[in-house]
Amino acid sequence: MDWKEFRFADLFAGIGGIRLGFESAGGKCVFSSEIDEDACKTYEANFHERPFGDITKIRAKDIPDFDILLGGFPCQSFSIIGKKEGFLNETSGTLFFEIERILKEKRPQSFMLENVKNLKSHDGGNTYRIIKSHLQNLGYYVYESVLNSLDFGVPQKRERIFIVGFLNNVSFCFPKAIPLDERKSLSDVLESEISEKYYVNPKIRESRLQRIKDKNYPKPYISHENMAGSITPHPYSSCLRAGASANYILINDERRPTEREMLRFQGFPESFKIVLPYGKIKKQCGNSVTVPVVSAIAKEMIKSLQRFESFGEEKSAEIDGQKLLFA
Repeated sequence: MDWKEFRFADLFAGIGGIRLGFESAGGKCVFSSEIDEDACKTYEANFHERPFGDITKIRAKDIPDFDILLGGFPCQSFSIIGKKEGFLNETSGTLFFEIERILKEKRPQSFMLENVKNLKSHDGGNTYRIIKSHLQNLGYYVYESVLNSLDFGVPQKRERIFIVGFLNNVSFCFPKAIPLDERKSLSDVLESEISEKYYVNPKIRESRLQRIKDKNYPKPYISHENMAGSITPHPYSSCLRAGASANYILINDERRPTEREMLRFQGFPESFKIVLPYGKIKKQCGNSVTVPVVSAIAKEMIKSLQRFESFGEEKSAEIDGQKLLFA
């Protein structure tokens, strides 16, 4: 297999951000699953197919064969069953178990999983320890890294952990940050003509401006209100959040970002269709991934797989004249 074309399964698909990233690397989606009805509506409008529903009700053997498994899975507490039940039962009842059972049945060559940054510290580090050990027990070589969306061309500070695995001993390096002059500024993504409906109540605006740390901060800026009530301006958006107040982030302390601007903060293409109301798009953007980050990871994964196919394990371990350490 030369990896110029490959098949992938898109689990916990959301509105398709991970799918877009892997399609940019030559991939073809052969299966998608998403339980949220609103997310399915946006996904179907843009990809012309409706994801299958609840992954817990889908048999692994009914999923078409694929080469790479993808999933931005929810982070849940792991219920540790007593020693008498054994280590293999540690993931029962969690959504990670769905990934594990599909990997076990389908044995794809690779996978990429995405989650919140603090997954590694969740439950005192126990959650990630279990995840990684179960992936390794399936025979996968596992790599992980926290990447920031700011480093990949969009004006949003969003740190997420990405977990990449290979069935063979493939050497892999996560993508490096792109040069500063290739990154989009806030001005590049803000719309010029804005409807009045996005502007906040004057009382909210006055309250924000009174509490802003730097009253002479240059426009455009985006400020967010922290737990203590402080207003901090930045030349980029703070992390989009699915459940935050509509006034969590404001542009110039005047208005909410538009639906298109939120999609741009996540690196979605201009052609991406908006078919639902503001509140639902806000939630979907907050739950999604930054497409350019995923795209960069996908391309590095394919390069690593191609190199392994061409040169085998020994030479795959050497990139640009440097010996790599396996995870």
